[in-house]
Amino acid sequence: MTVRPNIRAMAGYTPGEQLNDPDIIKLNTNENPYPPSPRVFDAIRAALTSNSLRKYPQPLGDTFRKTAGRVLGVDPDSILIGNGSDDILTILTRAFVSEDGLIASPTPSYILYKSLAEIQGARFEAVRWENDWQPDVSKWPRGANLSFVPNPNSPTGTTLDPVTVIRLRNATSPAPLVLDEAYTDFADGPGYVSLTADYPNLIITRTLSKSYSLAGIRFGFAIAQPEVVRELVKVKDSYNCDVLSLAAATAAIEDQDHFREVRAKIIATRGRMTTELAALGFDVTPSHANFLWCRSSDRDVKPIYETLKARKILVRYMSYAAGPVGAPDGPYAGLRISVGTDAEIDKLLAELRAVL
Repeated sequence: MTVRPNIRAMAGYTPGEQLNDPDIIKLNTNENPYPPSPRVFDAIRAALTSNSLRKYPQPLGDTFRKTAGRVLGVDPDSILIGNGSDDILTILTRAFVSEDGLIASPTPSYILYKSLAEIQGARFEAVRWENDWQPDVSKWPRGANLSFVPNPNSPTGTTLDPVTVIRLRNATSPAPLVLDEAYTDFADGPGYVSLTADYPNLIITRTLSKSYSLAGIRFGFAIAQPEVVRELVKVKDSYNCDVLSLAAATAAIEDQDHFREVRAKIIATRGRMTTELAALGFDVTPSHANFLWCRSSDRDVKPIYETLKARKILVRYMSYAAGPVGAPDGPYAGLRISVGTDAEIDKLLAELRAVL
């Protein structure tokens, strides 16, 4: 069997640990600790008791697009649905990047961006964040076919300022600038969706895995100008979202009261975690996401991760080749800790006090 050389050479993306143990406290993959809207369960039950399962789903997800368009204040034709936002990122890569093309992204950041370049047989160039967690636009690779920039960033939870977004958009034009807004619902402000109406090369990606508690459903979407979406539809699988995911996603995004209630809980717990983890000696980056990036200047944090795992608490240890500009040379490592329920965080903090 002949495998493409670039596939054989790549390591592949490694998702966060998913251990089949009901006693595990999972704070490693940024899942929402609270259940989705009750309307989601009603919608799934309705789909299960109808003839919908024997028929193909809406290929473009028209019902979801109309609902999301109303909630977000955008044209439904500007929305592209996907099997999670990772599916959207894959569609964008296939649509815009040729073999031996170039994808650019900041670092430290979401490591899937590099994997997508490797799968495509494209080059990948990472630009180190500056020490204020903004990119230096003058260093951005010219000629990149596609640029991925997360907002908020993972693992740091930091956000782009509006001036930087406009400068990046101008610097990358006419090639697409993709703002990966998987965590933007936990940040202040509405994100940059409104800019897509004015800038044809700006694409926003979103997911319902985090703020809408639907990680198990796998549903994401992109927002771009309608003429861009029409081209992307040619690339996606014919029916990339099934009947149940479409029903769940539509019900979830429609229930904005539930969304706001859960969001407020997570932000409140995030604030308490920031204070408590800093008191334990961690360098905690102020976060606009549903996780915290925790580092230590005087100790290796990997043994902390390992000890917590042995005590049935999963956090994510992450290490990058380099940190932001100005950081010491060498690996840039830390613990990314998802915001859990208050009870889960109480247990985490108690175990950390024992460990430290």
